[in-house]
This record gives sequence, C-alpha cells and structure tokens, in this order.
Amino acid sequence: METPRTTFEGPRPIPFQAPQGDLAILSGTANPLLAQHVATALGVSLTPCRAHIFSEGNVFVRIKENVRGKDAYIIQGCHFPVNDNFMELLFWIDALRRASAQNITAVIPFFSYAQGDKKDEPRVSIRARVCADAIEAAGADRVLTMDLHSPQIQGFFRVPVDHLYGRQVLAEHVRRLQIPDLVVCSPDVGFAKGAAAYANLLGTPVVIGNKQRTDHSETVEVLEVIGDVKDRNVLLVDDLTITGRSLIAMAETLKKRGARDVYAAVTHAVLSKGASERIAQSQIKLMFVTDTIENSFDPLPPNVQVVTVAPLFAEAIRSIHERTSISMLFPDGRPICP
Repeated sequence: METPRTTFEGPRPIPFQAPQGDLAILSGTANPLLAQHVATALGVSLTPCRAHIFSEGNVFVRIKENVRGKDAYIIQGCHFPVNDNFMELLFWIDALRRASAQNITAVIPFFSYAQGDKKDEPRVSIRARVCADAIEAAGADRVLTMDLHSPQIQGFFRVPVDHLYGRQVLAEHVRRLQIPDLVVCSPDVGFAKGAAAYANLLGTPVVIGNKQRTDHSETVEVLEVIGDVKDRNVLLVDDLTITGRSLIAMAETLKKRGARDVYAAVTHAVLSKGASERIAQSQIKLMFVTDTIENSFDPLPPNVQVVTVAPLFAEAIRSIHERTSISMLFPDGRPICP
C-alpha cells in the first residue's frame, strides 16, 4: 500500500492572484500632473475617476472602473484649498472602501494640517490628530506622504505611515549644479536636523539661523546666524515656505554676514499671495522646490525651479505594492528625521 504524502514539494505551479491585488492608481483634483507622472513611471494607466463640485460647494466623487480586490492608491494633497482637498480625500477613501478595494493607501504629497501637531496655546485643537482620525475612519489602510512638518505626527495614526524625504531629490539636483564653497543653512533651530541631513548628502558644513515669531501674522525676525558663512555660497533649506519671509530675511542676514550667493531648497512651495513677488525681489539667487503642490496663488517667479518627486513616489508605491523595503530608497539606508 502506498504511503500517503504528508509534505508539499515546492510552490504551486500556477499561483493565485497576488495577495495585494492588482495595482490601481487614482488621482484626485489636487495633484493631477504628479499623479500622471507617477502612473507613467510605474508603467500603468490612471484608473478613470471623476470629482465634481456642485454650485453650493458639495463635493461628489466617483470611480469609473472596477477596483474590487485591487491595491489602490489615491493621490490627493491637502494644500489650498485645504479643507476642500481634505474632504475630497476622505470621500475618495470611502468610495474605494465601498467599491471593495483590497488595500487603500492615501498618498498625500503635502499634508498641510501637519503644522497643527500640538496644543501650545490654551483651548486650541490638535488639528493633525483630528485629520489622522478622520483618514482612518474613512477606511485608509496606509498613508504615504512627504516631509511632514513634524515627523512625530506619524504616531497620530494607528495605520502604517511611510514618510518620504524631498531632500533626496533636491540634494541630487543641487549636487549636479556643482556650486563651489557651499554651506547648508537652516533658517531656524527647528530644522537643524533636516539641515544636517542635507549637509550629509551634499558633503558640506552646516550653519543654523536663529529667528523668532511673536504672533500668527507670519512675520519673522532673524536674531543671529550660528556658524561662518563669509565668502561661502549658502543653501537655505526648509520643509515648506508659505510667505517666503523666513527665507528672505535669512538670506538678507547671510549677505550681511559676507555670504556670496544664497540659494534655497524647499520641499513644499505653498507660496501664499504675494510670496512669488517677494522671492523674485529677494537676495535668493535660485530656489529649488518640488511638485508636491501644483496650484499657486501667483505664477512662480523666474528664480524658482521645480524638481519633480514623481519617480520617488512611484518607487515608494512599487515597494509597498511588492512588499519590499522603502528604506532602500534612501542612499544612507537610514534617513535622519528632521
């Protein structure tokens, strides 16, 4: 009598569908160009979908193709109009969940409410936590974002958060320019670790600015620069700029301290009304920004250059989809958190 086999020899010759499902990339209205570039880099087509805003401001979203069982990524930033874009993101997540997508990743190139990370005044809301709860309640399984203003916001979520760094792309762009005698400068002590990470990537020294704000008027006063910039070209770095005033004030101070040319590298160019004109007339020779934000209040000035982060987002999505390590995307393997 033949002995029954109790072990299996190797994998199935014809595998079932991948556990994570087929890849589906969707674009909200906030980042259509970035989403298209990400899809192109991944070699897939955008999943057809539609968002419509009714006359009274009500937002309607609809996915126009079957996503049942798919690994879905909705690309929707939360920049101006912040509340409209955030609500649209929640509706896309809910639509994907009700359409039976297997996994839902909210790809948020710029998460504006990341600035509301703490209760630093009496009787104020911790807005980032409220947004994190809303994203989870809508049905997101994962969040993919870039340069959170406060990295500890990752802890506000109970779902996994993959945090990308725009400095990887911006530093490579600056390196190709071969700017001599370069030193990296943080406009304040809050971004000192981020500046150190830039300096590590570029192989340059780092100096730190000291500034203060006394209210919510978005004005700034530069108090001092810690470090020597005389006869050096300086690269100002930050995660975001809204009015441009911090960078402009720091650039003026650096020039007074004997710096030659002042450059700037900023991941998120929010650039509120009037910021473009101020930057155009400032001491900043060139400013490098990413395309995490597509719409601006004013046309970008001639001294601002846009560097795309679509390939980085595409590789991160590929890593999540294929269940490989995202940390391998960073040259040092273990990025320094700003």
